[in-house]
Amino acid sequence: MTEFTGRLIKKGNASGKALVSRKPLSFLGGIDPKTGNVIDRESDIYGESVAGKVLVFPYGKGSTVGSYIILWLKKEGVSPTAIINESSEPIVCVGAIISDIPMVDKIDISKIETGDDIIIEGNKVTLSKG
Repeated sequence: MTEFTGRLIKKGNASGKALVSRKPLSFLGGIDPKTGNVIDRESDIYGESVAGKVLVFPYGKGSTVGSYIILWLKKEGVSPTAIINESSEPIVCVGAIISDIPMVDKIDISKIETGDDIIIEGNKVTLSKG
C-alpha cells in the first residue's frame, strides 16, 4: 500500500479502479458525455470508459466548455468517481467542483497504473496495486 498527500481541489471521499492516461486530456471532444467513453483517437486510453473510475492524468487541455462536459458526464451517471492530476488547471478544477467530484493534484502519477485500487479521503490518496 502506498500513500500520497496531494493538494485538495474538491473535497470528498471516493474509491475505485484507476484509469491512467500518461497524456493530457481534453473533455471537449475527448470524452463522449453521454457514454463516458474516451473518443480522442490520439489518447492512450482511447476506447476506455471513465465511468466509475478514478481518472488519473497529468493535466487537462482544451476549451472551457470541458468544465460543462464533466458536469454532463455526472448528470448522465457516467462520470469518474474522482480525478487525480499531477498539475490541475482551471477547466478540470471547475468541472470537478460544479460536478461534486473529489479531486486532488500534486500527485506523482507515474506511481499509479490502470487497474490499481485507489481510495481518496480529502487530500490523502491510498494506492493498492491491482
